Parts: sequence; structure tokens; C-alpha cells
Amino acid sequence: MTASALTRPGERDRLSSKLAEIDWRFVFLLCVVTGIGGMMLYSVAKGSWEPWAGKHMIRFGGLLVVMLMLSMVHLKWWYRAAYPVYGLALLMLAAIEVPGLGYTAMGATRWLDIGVTRIQPSEIMKIGLVLALARWYHGASAKEASFHWKLIVPAAMIGLPFLLVAHQPDLGSAMLLGLTGAAIMFMAGLSWKIIAAGLAAVAAIVPPYVMFGMHEYQRHRVLTFLSPESDPSGEGYHIMQSKIALGSGGLLGKGFGLGSQSQLEFLPEKHTDFIFAAVSEEFGFVGSFTVVAVYMAIILIALRIASLSHSHFGRLGAAGVTATFALYVLINGAMVMGLAPVVGVPMPLLSYGGTVMLTVMIGFGLVLSTRVHRYVELPKAQGLF
Repeated sequence: MTASALTRPGERDRLSSKLAEIDWRFVFLLCVVTGIGGMMLYSVAKGSWEPWAGKHMIRFGGLLVVMLMLSMVHLKWWYRAAYPVYGLALLMLAAIEVPGLGYTAMGATRWLDIGVTRIQPSEIMKIGLVLALARWYHGASAKEASFHWKLIVPAAMIGLPFLLVAHQPDLGSAMLLGLTGAAIMFMAGLSWKIIAAGLAAVAAIVPPYVMFGMHEYQRHRVLTFLSPESDPSGEGYHIMQSKIALGSGGLLGKGFGLGSQSQLEFLPEKHTDFIFAAVSEEFGFVGSFTVVAVYMAIILIALRIASLSHSHFGRLGAAGVTATFALYVLINGAMVMGLAPVVGVPMPLLSYGGTVMLTVMIGFGLVLSTRVHRYVELPKAQGLF
């Protein structure tokens, strides 16, 4: 290796050198959107740090440290952890079906009860799936990634957790897993023939699945989404109140802490799924546009980081994490505006919720690790470790 290669920033091992390679603009934007979330949680709690805003900011502070620590982890360790993390998450998803291990709440068995705490395996799988697919494609040839029988492997990697999570039932997380997996396959160079066939298959399967495969409450949500006015006091209530909040904010909003829909308890799940509607009501189009602009900046910087990696694993891993984050934003935004059914997908870092924040910050630890170690080139081995 040449002297110049030894001194490339991505290959320096000193902690100070690695810290200097972190994209601090990216970290700042994460702090901005989380700060807005804390401010809104303070507002919708009627000017109180309890029960949401204080915990939200404390969690972020701790996870920010975790993210920065993970950014120092060499890409080879992320690479080696890929299949074990995916396998562990898959076993945990399967274990939920075992009587006594799965914990049921609100009609869904989504948690694994391990005595001292409860774990939601679908959140671990969101990281595990990205890592496992990035590792598989890292060792695959261009032909195998485009149009080859070996594509059965990544398809199975996506399909197994999708089916297990959908069975819980957790349609929102299942959608995120399926769409993230599809995005990674597309970015890896999937043939347009397979993409067209897949879209045709989805178009053919979705109608009968909605009518005969969904749980009754899920089907009712989808049908109510098409016509929320048909059930204004039931499933349609969420969408209608959200639209009222969005529209009543106007250009500049009603002012901080003055949103009638959230303050008077009309807006449901105002601290989680529908917090973006509260932002729009209190700060209007300007405020909601600003939040979307910050999200877009985060996504674009993360994709730029992915594109700079010399490792295919790093590129696909960082891009996969970014795709998951972007899907959170897209699905929640569409849900709040009445453009998609209510499926329980929060707005990342803006909404209250520890599990989603944990997933997002660990994922962004991988993104920043890709930035710090962007010159690293990993071997093509396909073994477990």
C-alpha cells in the first residue's frame, strides 16, 4: 500500500481522526428534527415536559452517544454481524408464536416477553434485513444481482420476516420490511423484467388479500380510508381529524401551543402517529414544509454518504437504512394527509416512541460508519462470519 493510501482519512485509526470524518451536518439535522419533536410533544402535553417531551429528549441524548460510538465501529464488524443479527431477529420473530413467550396487546402479538423486559423483534429485523441483504449482494456478481435463480435467496430473506410480521398482525412493519427489501434489490441492480413481473403480481394479489387475507379490522381500515366519511366516529375519525388539523393551520399556523385539534383532544394519537398534523396546525404550511425539508436534507446527505463508499456492502447498507427512514417519513406523511390507510407508522424522531428511535439511531450509526470508513474495501466471502 502506498504512503498516500495509508493517510487517507477513511483509513486512519486514531479516534480524533475518525471523529473528524463524521458528517456533523448530518448529526446537526438529526438534532434539529428531534428538537422539533420535543417541542411539539411539550406543546401537545399542554405545556408540560411530562409525559412525553422529557423522555423523548433524554432518549435521544443517550442514543446520540450510541450512534456516534457505532460510527467508530469498522465496517468489517458490521459485515460479520450481518447474518447473525438477521438470524437472531428471525428466531425471535418465530419465538413470538410460542405460547408463553409472545406478549399480546391491542389484539396483536408483536412483543417477545423475556421476563425482565419485552422486545419487539420486528424492530431488530429492520436492521438485520438491511445488513443481511447488503452482505449477500456484496458477494454476488452483477448477473446474479440482475436476473438469476440465486435471487431466490434475497427474496426468501425478505419474504420470511414479512410473513411472520404480517401474521402478528403488524401491517405497518411488514410493509416497511417488504418495501425496504425491494428498494435494496432495486439499488443492487435488479432486472426491469423482474420488477415489472413483481409489480404485476402485487397488483393481482392485493385485492383478494384485502378482501380475504386481512384481519377484519385491517380490512375495515383500508375500506374506510377510501371513504372516511362513511364511518366518521369510528375508523374514519383519525383521518378526518388529521385533515382538519392540517387545513386549519393555514400558511403560518395558529401558534405554538394554540392548536385546537391537539389541545382539545380531538386529534387522536397526537404524540405518535399524528404529530405531523399537530405541527401543521400550530406552524402552518411554512412549519410543515420546513420539517419536510429537514427530512429531505437528512435523506440526501445519507444517500451521498452511501454513494461515496468503496465497499458494496457499505453502499447498500447505508442506502438500505436511508430507504427505511425515507419510507417511515413517506408512509406517515401519506397517512396523516389521508393518502394512505392508518397503519401505525410513526414519523421518525418527531413522534414519541423509543423502539423506532432506537432502530433509526442504530441504522444511522451504520451510515456514519460508512462515511468514516468509506475507503475500506471488504472481501467477497459469503461465509457466515
